[in-house]
Amino acid sequence: MSEKYYHGVRIEENGTQIKISKKQKNAVPVIFGVAPIHLSKDPYHVANTPILCETIEDCKNKLGYSSDFEKYSLCESMDAHFSIFRVAPVVFVNVLDPLKHKKENIEQVCPVIDKKIVLEEEGILLDTIKIKKEGTILVENVDYVVSYDENNKVVIALLEGSSALEAVTLSVSSISIDTTKVTKEDIIGGYNEETNETTGIELIKKVYPKFNMFPSFLLAPKWSTIPEVAMILSLKAKNINSAFRCEVLVDIDTEKVKKYEDCMIYKQENAFYDEHMILLYPKVIANGKSYHYSSIYAAMAINADIENDGVPSLSPSNLLLQVSGAILKDGTEINLDYEQANELNGQGIVTLIQDDGYRTWGNNTACYPLKKDPKDRWINCRRFFSWWGNSFIVTYRRKIDKQGNYRLIEAICDEENIKGNSYAASGKCAGAKIKFDEKENSMEKILDGKLIFRQYLAPYIPVEEIINILEFDLGMLQTELGGE
Repeated sequence: MSEKYYHGVRIEENGTQIKISKKQKNAVPVIFGVAPIHLSKDPYHVANTPILCETIEDCKNKLGYSSDFEKYSLCESMDAHFSIFRVAPVVFVNVLDPLKHKKENIEQVCPVIDKKIVLEEEGILLDTIKIKKEGTILVENVDYVVSYDENNKVVIALLEGSSALEAVTLSVSSISIDTTKVTKEDIIGGYNEETNETTGIELIKKVYPKFNMFPSFLLAPKWSTIPEVAMILSLKAKNINSAFRCEVLVDIDTEKVKKYEDCMIYKQENAFYDEHMILLYPKVIANGKSYHYSSIYAAMAINADIENDGVPSLSPSNLLLQVSGAILKDGTEINLDYEQANELNGQGIVTLIQDDGYRTWGNNTACYPLKKDPKDRWINCRRFFSWWGNSFIVTYRRKIDKQGNYRLIEAICDEENIKGNSYAASGKCAGAKIKFDEKENSMEKILDGKLIFRQYLAPYIPVEEIINILEFDLGMLQTELGGE
């Protein structure tokens, strides 16, 4: 149809654009789950592919957005990053495949009101809608147009000139995506040699080649409550692209673990003792919506990194979460006191407390108390080591295949030591230095094309306990009262 002729002044309105004021460089969280792809612009090309988003509008266009976090787990991370903390970018991996995870909606006779039909069925793929009038199939864009309204309901609007314009009822059939058919196997994914297809968590290896950014966190809100998914995430985080490593955020299942004391049993039963794992309990609530802790924690930690010039050296504990409560999956409110929260911390579990606002509480990775090496035990130290190593790889890959002479060796040592001194001077760490020891670099190794450096990093340890010993001073009292 030709555009309607208009003569005069008119107004159009756009939705409010939420500005992202903080962006992380080089590193990016990678989040696995399910998105409402039927609401995206291209639902058939967003399954099992890493998608970079920098705004909530990006998410809506590329993946779709819904406030039904239980069905669409990726949306809670979209909300946490782009609406609550306003940090970017984020890489999402949606595993819902509309060609696989779908269901046919039985043909129904629908009433036509004001030349429109509103379908109540959720998740409808617009291109699968078929409309019949007395057995005759109507033609899209000739007889009707389809779209989603503000409530994500499908609206079928009849066009002028349609043979069905005066119809009272029409028969409608369609196909919807079916989130209930997504399984933990879809999240875990893998590589199929026959089809050359990579799916699920295995797609972590595609992130750096595609976006030139290494992962800062791996998480799968809702799905990481399944121990197998949590363990695969931890396994993959240690060797990404045969080079990078990062930390994994894992949610304890609050449907099974309703008491904080049972968190320790849950951890032991599932052997969660990985230094790259950050174990979180329970869920949280913000703006009336329920979130898995991992969604909020990732956005909070990245926000802290950005405010620290992109360096993940600060402890992500005792920071405001911008949430209004702690809950179980069934909505039961959880209020841990310091003693209870400290018990969890002592077992390598991060929680939250109410102290002039809800705050993160916990500095230990999941390896504690089994492992007490400071670089692995403390979350900020572990993240600092991972980030420094990843940055080193990215920085000096350009030196590969250059001449292996002392000029190259000195250049690497000088650059790293200058950087280390700079970070120490700005309080990002106590120190960082690198050395090239000739004893470790034999002629045999040099002839084999290898150079070995040894780097020493000293991120600050978080202060977990401040002790003030109080003592009654009888002398001061006697002096004040005029006694001897």
